[in-house]
Amino acid sequence: MNSQAPALASTGLRADRVAWPVRVGAMPPLADGFSFRPETAPAVERTLSSGVAVVLTCGPPPAEAAGYGRRSCGKTQLAVLAAQSLWQARQVDLLVWVDATNRASVLSGYVDAARAVMGTELLGTAESVAARFVSWLSQTSRPWLVVLDNLSSPEVLDGLWPEGPVGAVLVTTTSSAATFGGRRARVIPVTAFSTREALNYIMGRLVADTDQRFGAMDLVGELGGEPLALAQAAAVIVGSGLTCLDYRDLFARRRAQILKMNGRGSALPAAAVTWMLSLEQADRLAADGAARLLLVLAALLGSHGIPGAVFATPAVYGYLTGSPAGGPANPNHSWGQAERQHAWDALLVLERTGLLTLDQPGTGSTVWISPAVQDAVQAALPDGIRDQAAKAAADALLEVWPDEESQAWLAGALRSCATSLIRATGDLLWVGGCHPLLLRAGQSLVSARLAGPAAAYWMDTTSASERVLGPDHPDTVMAASQLADAYMTAGQASEAIRWYEWVLGLRIRTVGQDHADTIATRRNLGHALVAAGQFRDAAVALEQVSSDYERAFGADHLDTIGAREDLAAAHSAAAQYSDAASLYRRTLDHRDRIQGTGHPDTLATRQKLADTLLAAGRLRDARKEYKRVLADRESALGPDHMETIAALYGLGNAYYTQGKMASAVQLYEQAAMRYGRVLGIDHRDTLAAQVSLATVYYRVGRLTDAETLLRDTLARCERVLPRGDPLIEAAREALRNIAGR
Repeated sequence: MNSQAPALASTGLRADRVAWPVRVGAMPPLADGFSFRPETAPAVERTLSSGVAVVLTCGPPPAEAAGYGRRSCGKTQLAVLAAQSLWQARQVDLLVWVDATNRASVLSGYVDAARAVMGTELLGTAESVAARFVSWLSQTSRPWLVVLDNLSSPEVLDGLWPEGPVGAVLVTTTSSAATFGGRRARVIPVTAFSTREALNYIMGRLVADTDQRFGAMDLVGELGGEPLALAQAAAVIVGSGLTCLDYRDLFARRRAQILKMNGRGSALPAAAVTWMLSLEQADRLAADGAARLLLVLAALLGSHGIPGAVFATPAVYGYLTGSPAGGPANPNHSWGQAERQHAWDALLVLERTGLLTLDQPGTGSTVWISPAVQDAVQAALPDGIRDQAAKAAADALLEVWPDEESQAWLAGALRSCATSLIRATGDLLWVGGCHPLLLRAGQSLVSARLAGPAAAYWMDTTSASERVLGPDHPDTVMAASQLADAYMTAGQASEAIRWYEWVLGLRIRTVGQDHADTIATRRNLGHALVAAGQFRDAAVALEQVSSDYERAFGADHLDTIGAREDLAAAHSAAAQYSDAASLYRRTLDHRDRIQGTGHPDTLATRQKLADTLLAAGRLRDARKEYKRVLADRESALGPDHMETIAALYGLGNAYYTQGKMASAVQLYEQAAMRYGRVLGIDHRDTLAAQVSLATVYYRVGRLTDAETLLRDTLARCERVLPRGDPLIEAAREALRNIAGR
């Protein structure tokens, strides 16, 4: 790939906000003794070039071994090598490593990347930000590489496939599909080590005691060149007094036992045996069984990188020591370094035996487990151990989950761990009621603005609660309410209405019409009805909510005032401006008296009144209210606050509608300038303000200014907004009208 970084002008970025090169995402470390595999694996970094997509997948297994769990062929390690090589050679300005096991994790990775390369906090849902990032990749002149690791299925990438003339995509997957994201890709099967490669690997690992190499050729032949099996065998031999021949004999006996027990044929993936021998070695090194217990925990939490802090929690220590409360066995013993060290010693044992990888020592580490080992451990778990580990894992995730998700990478990793745990444990986290982790994971999806995945998550959660606990259980009602909220956030108002109505019926039946939860649900239903354009039904619902609040709390209660304002918004949306204005004036009087003239809520209500008066054609009254809002906001919030700019823009609308074009032009120019200064020139609100300003220029006869501004704005819209954004078409239509084409 071309390592020369072209000028930044065509990227639409602000160079002062981005320090190039940029690397995003948690990449697994290269394994101890990593082999370059010159005979069986292509030099992937040389295969990657601009505009190319390369997919690494495991080559076909022996027929008699097919279907035996998930196989390991070293494809992720090859992807790490390729990515590191391109990065260190400065052949890419942007390297993005994405966990592609599910759509939520892909979206999270794209949002992190967008934040890094666009140099600002991006508004909108994760889907819209991800679409903007994909659009940026297609336009930028900076060379980039996106690695999609462990892609579960091509459907995960629907609408999210990265492409561009200076970029490359590298995928690792078990899928055999020939197309990914609707695009064809070069699929490279990754096969086992050749005999020479395997022998070189083993000999390279056994350097401290060369006598241990005895029987290496026999061992290599027995393991069939499987990378994971070779790594685990080497780890056990290095950490013991065994020779290669000793290990080969152990392996052969254990494989024969498994085959006899399972009634299988003569073939079995070698890693299906070596992980058991590694675990036995770990048990010898950690006689208290802590290593085995932590391996189970890691297998439940997933192969995508587990935050090390999870293993340094009281919940994990209690799991290791058998404390019924999930904390230290001695309640008088304070939680400290000794307890954390207990878990870390066990993790180091697992690393020494080839069962886990740590990218650095200490609680800041990330813990990695091979998907093949993860599957094998889960398949071998007795139910009792699974139950204990699931509870400990869920509690541990909650203990480290921050209230404020300021570190997006940590929140994303914890969500992935929670997803893996839920998938691996079925209904265990519903025993006795909904485990709080299930709520926290769903709330995190909402906080991260992952609207689509959040809706899918709460649908699954609601179904599980209804199946396990019953439709009337409070946890089921709670989950259904969260589902309705998620649909609203995702813009699916019709689905939200259906679920709000279902929740409302349950609340009326279980807690009554006048319960606060019932009234709140009816209010949410009213909002959804407005969003769906069902204004008559919305007004009926919100009228009842307003009456319910007034009866319960009084006319001057803030909830009553807010409900009345919601009703006014419904009337305004239905073009019933007289009713809306009357309600807004009433709520404005209450807010003036209770909260004060300068309170942000009072100012917001005054702006809504001004908007309604403008829509009703009462231009003089609207202009009066806008002027007052603008003056109050400039005094209280400053000229560059977003709400001040909104008031400035509204006043410009009033002058424009009234035909006072000179004042309108001046106000539109000020609003566009302030939007650009505060949000950046490529923010959607800035672009929308410039389209409006160009329209005003056209109306006053400044045709050259209008056309110049629109051409520049349209070019930036096409560069930074997702395909199909309505603002792009609005800018095109305005330019056609002005340019006469």
